[in-house]
Amino acid sequence: MDHSNYTVEPMISAKSIAARCEALAAEISDYFHDTDKLIVVGLLRGSFVFIADLARELSLPCEVDFLETSSYGNNTESSREVRILKDLRGEIEGRDVLVIEDIVDTGHTLHHVKALLQSRNPARLKVCALLDKPSRREVDISADWTGFEIPDEFVVGYGIDYAQRNRNLDHIGKVVFK
Repeated sequence: MDHSNYTVEPMISAKSIAARCEALAAEISDYFHDTDKLIVVGLLRGSFVFIADLARELSLPCEVDFLETSSYGNNTESSREVRILKDLRGEIEGRDVLVIEDIVDTGHTLHHVKALLQSRNPARLKVCALLDKPSRREVDISADWTGFEIPDEFVVGYGIDYAQRNRNLDHIGKVVFK
């Protein structure tokens, strides 16, 4: 694949993301204040940077686990077929669970993941998404906490990729094809 056919224009700065992570963590810590240990479930791979920053800001005990799904491959459009590539290591029955998602787009992945995790009987199941694109929603679902609502743009950075590139950017950028 030719990666010289696009540029990345800054959209959300690293400073804005850091401030939003701090605010989200405060709200989440307040909501789960009575938990003995929160299980933070990161949806790989796009959420890995967000989950690291958010988890460090939480003021309560937490355990981190990961679930890897695939619905994009190397494309810019979701296939709407959600596959579980890596399941959780730990049990969540009777536990408080916070799912961390990089971006809620069509909603298919989050809908599938929530149904899967809900079937395992957690005490509480909530979702925090870094980005939300409500204009693209095809499934009636939303995150309980959202970092930023964005327009229908293809974005990269801060863990989010295009064909496995640009995850290492410290900000969110809009992909502009030449």
